[in-house]
Amino acid sequence: MKILIAPDSFKESLEAIEVCRAIQSGFNQVFPDADYSLLPMADGGEGTSAMLSYALGGRWKNVDVNDPLMRPITAKYLLLENKTAVIEIAQACGLHLLTNEERNPLIASSYGVGELIADALSEGVKRIIIGLGGSATNDAGLGMLMALGMSFYDHDGKPLAQGGNELANLKQIDGSTLHPKLRDTVFEAACDVTNPLCGESGASAIFGPQKGANPQQVKLLDKALNNFAMVSGQHGYQDCQNISGAGAAGGLGFALTTFCEANLKSGFDTVAEAVSLEEHIASADLVITGEGKLDAQTLMGKVAGGISMMAKANDKPIIAICGSVDGLNPTQTTGFDVVMPSIQKLDTLDKVLNNAYENIETTAVNIAAAMKLGQVMK
Repeated sequence: MKILIAPDSFKESLEAIEVCRAIQSGFNQVFPDADYSLLPMADGGEGTSAMLSYALGGRWKNVDVNDPLMRPITAKYLLLENKTAVIEIAQACGLHLLTNEERNPLIASSYGVGELIADALSEGVKRIIIGLGGSATNDAGLGMLMALGMSFYDHDGKPLAQGGNELANLKQIDGSTLHPKLRDTVFEAACDVTNPLCGESGASAIFGPQKGANPQQVKLLDKALNNFAMVSGQHGYQDCQNISGAGAAGGLGFALTTFCEANLKSGFDTVAEAVSLEEHIASADLVITGEGKLDAQTLMGKVAGGISMMAKANDKPIIAICGSVDGLNPTQTTGFDVVMPSIQKLDTLDKVLNNAYENIETTAVNIAAAMKLGQVMK
């Protein structure tokens, strides 16, 4: 029996590869002769490059870049053998790089992301996969584009400073010095949000508050992003502000599509294509996936939901092992043959998180034992 184990991480407790090993350990106690394939998954957010490194190999490269407040830090990205780089924007402009007191999307910059891209271009890559998630910025890629050679000026012809609020002053764009290798590079941006750049569901309104913006600042930032889109159009760039995902990562989705002709795809789809997930599923007899909490979002582009659709399309039985199931009725879980929460007993949150490996392993043992009993009773 060929068993494919392809879960997402369990947030705050286990990385995806650890979940894989816990499930394999449990199943192996009942089916020691099974052929196990471990394929940790991700949806384009933090941890995606680590997952791809496990699945595809490659090498890591450390680069000295600037953080959201233009302070020197060291970030890393993954180089794959097929002239592909995998960059997580959170490495350079992530919210986790700032304290709560430092969060300020009016001045936070994506400059470091541009530095990572420029370094990847110097390595001769022809394809860049960018994970959009966890940003501290709301500058619509202003800093990133500056690092890649573009210039931006206000009404008086003075260069703009860093930060999303500066875009309110934008009048002129000079793309003549944009990095020449960009035009020969394919960009794939992985995002799990569908927000446009501006408006009530735009980058500023939806994500600005968690990055430190108060209601008045949200309005200023939204107006600034709208000005950026308008001036970009006046300079002949395609109007991408309303495409699905333009508001991802504080508007980095807009910058990548408008100036780098990036293809915005769901994070799951991007990762699934990179690791040839459907081929792995087609060759398996049983597929096991999972995530920390199975809920309505699971069915909207998350790892477990995406894998269930692929498994059903290939007529493969699929099991989901999760920490908990929240708010789903039986008709909403029909994409799985089995859905099994792994928490073994009522306990404090800390203990539940700390015992995740053992709980998943125990659940896997019980599922495998039930499968074996079913085989015996046929």
